[in-house]
Amino acid sequence: AVVSTQSGHYGRGAAPLYSRTKGTVAAASAPPSTSLVVPASTPPAIVPQNEAEIPLHYTEPVKMMASEALVETMVRNKVNNIFGIVGSAFMDALDIFPEAGIRFLAVQHEQNAVHMADGYSRISGKHGVCTAQNGPGISNFVTGMAAAYWAHSPVIALTPEAGTMTKGLGGFQEVDQLPLFEPITKYQGHVNNPLRMAEISARAFDIAMSERGPTQINIPRDYLYHEGMYHIPAPNVVEKGAGGPKSILAAVEMIKSAKNPVILAGGGVTMGGAEAEVAELAALLGAPVAVTYLHNDALPADNPHYAGSLGYQGSQAAMHSIRDADVVLALGTRLSPFGTLPQYGEDYWPTDAKIIQVEADPRRIGLTKRVDVGICGDVKEAAKALVQQLGGAELACNANRAQRMERFAELKNIWSEKLGAITTEEVEACTDRIRPRHALAALEKGLVPRSIVATDIGNICSVSNSYLKFNHQGASMLAAMTFGNCGYSFPAAMGAKIAAPDRNCVAYVGDGAWGMQLNEVLTCIREQVPTTAVVFNNGQWGAEKKNQVLWFGDRYIGSQLHNPWSYAEIARSMCAEGITCTHADQVTDALAQATKNQEEGKTTVLEIMVTKELGDPFRRDAMKLPVRHLEKYRGTCQVEESGTGQPTDL
Repeated sequence: AVVSTQSGHYGRGAAPLYSRTKGTVAAASAPPSTSLVVPASTPPAIVPQNEAEIPLHYTEPVKMMASEALVETMVRNKVNNIFGIVGSAFMDALDIFPEAGIRFLAVQHEQNAVHMADGYSRISGKHGVCTAQNGPGISNFVTGMAAAYWAHSPVIALTPEAGTMTKGLGGFQEVDQLPLFEPITKYQGHVNNPLRMAEISARAFDIAMSERGPTQINIPRDYLYHEGMYHIPAPNVVEKGAGGPKSILAAVEMIKSAKNPVILAGGGVTMGGAEAEVAELAALLGAPVAVTYLHNDALPADNPHYAGSLGYQGSQAAMHSIRDADVVLALGTRLSPFGTLPQYGEDYWPTDAKIIQVEADPRRIGLTKRVDVGICGDVKEAAKALVQQLGGAELACNANRAQRMERFAELKNIWSEKLGAITTEEVEACTDRIRPRHALAALEKGLVPRSIVATDIGNICSVSNSYLKFNHQGASMLAAMTFGNCGYSFPAAMGAKIAAPDRNCVAYVGDGAWGMQLNEVLTCIREQVPTTAVVFNNGQWGAEKKNQVLWFGDRYIGSQLHNPWSYAEIARSMCAEGITCTHADQVTDALAQATKNQEEGKTTVLEIMVTKELGDPFRRDAMKLPVRHLEKYRGTCQVEESGTGQPTDL
């Protein structure tokens, strides 16, 4: 059987499109220069051209194996990529992936499979699917699923479990898998009868999209061998509206009387493709648009109303716009408390402004902030409705539009100058390495249009929030969001590359977190997924070391990393490209070379040797100076914070 695609064949009797050319590759050489980015295969019969092409099992029950029913459910949901590690527990389904037009991408660690599915789903707008062996393989999914949950990513975890005849006996690779994912999924579909395979699997796909979050399909492994009559349900697409008419009207009346309205655009704007509608609303009101933390892509940065990001090391132009607002229109955001913490010594969230929140999940409306009007609806439709009802209306903000726009331009200029000063200020540090902010500014200059950037958690990566801007619509910034786990960025960028082979995909990661994901360079080579990793090598767990600097008397326990190796050399030993930068003037050109490498199908690890300088702490709100009562520990008491705020080994 052969599945035809636009670019060739894929299936039994034909070499997989993504297979490497056979031959010997020297240990230090890179892959061939020809492009290895392969278009995803297309499952057959997704969009029938006529009624005769519609598979019979789409309209009535047909005899098949349960594994076929599972795979056909995925085909009907347009799944053509699955991330994971091969395992006997799902092998009966895996065996027919090629005929179904599904590419199985074999990874190095199951957590990274989930992050790849996450990045893939956010960029493609489709489901991201991952699977692994029951027990230890599935338990490795937990961190990735938690990250996907707080990122609202429609990830599907296929979790085969121990067979029904041995479950509960403490057999090989057995663990109760449902409790592991209960708090971090929107739906858990346990296939309690093999005849319900298609029904329950289809529901998991539907809910992942309708409720925007990960779901689990838990399948006793012996059920895959069941034979029965199966009908494959069509995807149940739930249409969402603008919100309740009363709440829309209340918002309209509040905005009409606003003298200084400001828009706060969240991740829902990007997920819902509502950038154009938000831009139109901003133009109508003459309102600045701040974006929420780690959603710098919620509005193109070259839009005249774009103010920049809130949150850690964000834009003071955005923060001061919010501070001075009399009405804040929060679109597509749950108003995460972490994303609105004080910055630069200032608590900027307004205390007297009216707050309008548009959010798809009713449980999140008014949860973290006082809200005057809550609209439970689709952000794209809500923005359309607001524009329609406000258009032609008498708006109080029109009376001072010119002054407000002048003030906004002033705020942006002030922040631009301040950021420039922060970037270039002199710091006493070693001179044979690059200052982190110099590196981040140089990287921002080197990013080509339509680039996708995935940032890891960590001090330098998070400071990049000051610099990352995207002058195009569509999802372009990926991060582990509120869950904040290390090891996210590179596999997420790889998933993004599978979703968008024509776009430049870059991961920012510190040397600590890189140790959790550098193994996936092997996957890039084996599966031919050219991706760029920018590794900031400063020999420390920077975010945690900053806490030890400020509050724990510069006692660096567990935060120092001795790196007597080169990450670029390690990359070359894996047949990837490796570049090392030691001077700031090398960084932009090095990223340009990595981008060229990616266009030629090569993965690059760009190692930037940076100083030990550290940015502000993440959680000043959660840390205190240590107090000790036992005599043996009194030497560790601290009465004041560090005077310099920088490491003693700077």
